[in-house]
Amino acid sequence: MSVENSTHADVSARAPHRHAAYDEATFARLAADAEQIIARYPQARSALLPMLHLVQSEDGYVSPAGIAFCGQMLSLTTAEVSAVATFYSQYKRRPNGEYTVGVCTNTLCAVMGGDAIWQELSEHLEVGHDETTPDGKVTLERIECNAACDYAPVVMVNWEFFDNQTPASAVETVDRLRAGEPVAPTRGASSVCSFKAMSRVLAGFPDGRADEGVGAGEATVRGTRLAREHGWTAPAFPGEGGAGTDETAGMQPEATPGTTEPEPKPRAKRPAGTTPRTRTAAGAPATRTAPEAAKAAGTPEVGAEQSSAQRSPEGPADSSTAAQDKKQQSEQAKES
Repeated sequence: MSVENSTHADVSARAPHRHAAYDEATFARLAADAEQIIARYPQARSALLPMLHLVQSEDGYVSPAGIAFCGQMLSLTTAEVSAVATFYSQYKRRPNGEYTVGVCTNTLCAVMGGDAIWQELSEHLEVGHDETTPDGKVTLERIECNAACDYAPVVMVNWEFFDNQTPASAVETVDRLRAGEPVAPTRGASSVCSFKAMSRVLAGFPDGRADEGVGAGEATVRGTRLAREHGWTAPAFPGEGGAGTDETAGMQPEATPGTTEPEPKPRAKRPAGTTPRTRTAAGAPATRTAPEAAKAAGTPEVGAEQSSAQRSPEGPADSSTAAQDKKQQSEQAKES
């Protein structure tokens, strides 16, 4: 059987179980895309994340029909699909706006003005976190990090960068989006697509816009340029030659002419309460310090960390009358 016939047979076998919300043409189109996604992975269930983006590109959110579709295509239960869909914030469980506007309010962006941008947009749009404007145009979100700290504060529209924003510039952007006017990101694509279109890109179907504009801006590459100008290089890894190699490990640096060699550092004093360690002919320590002996005996050293696995299930405090009464009261409260 050819690959084409095999794919067609697989889709046909699943078709009778499709969710009623997808008509026949929609199901066939989504199934064809799904087969391409599934083919990228050695195990079909690994395709779930991009599959969720795929159904989101169709419905504008992860709908009950989309969950059922993913389950049918991947031989998963709807509970298994829902468990993943509800874990990640990029998957929406109710209709999303045409544009997701994410304001970074993490530490750097916040202190650079991110909090002020969020406050201004929230009041201007009259919506809170993960809420959508009545016209269905904008869903506003707080974002923990947009991975663009060198351009803080940053706002993203459907995951396209808008760098060095101010409350006024952010308001202007959302107003233009709601009016249907084109807006241009600072970097990346030269325009902003819809939330559905971006979801399809995230499902693994490129739209050809990724390299339209600037990729890494001046602030991003500044460190690299400075390093080249000054001849700065990172130390080599051991075994690769240069500084830090096995051949030079342990060698003292040569003294600069006109200077004296640095005095060797004094050896650290042995901690109080320890004894010199000697070794037997077999190489094992002949003597142990008090903490080592306690550790070997299974008794934790005072003040030392102790794994919960090392702790006995019950100690004297656990078996006391007061502790038992408290435990019994707790159990009774749970039952009631």
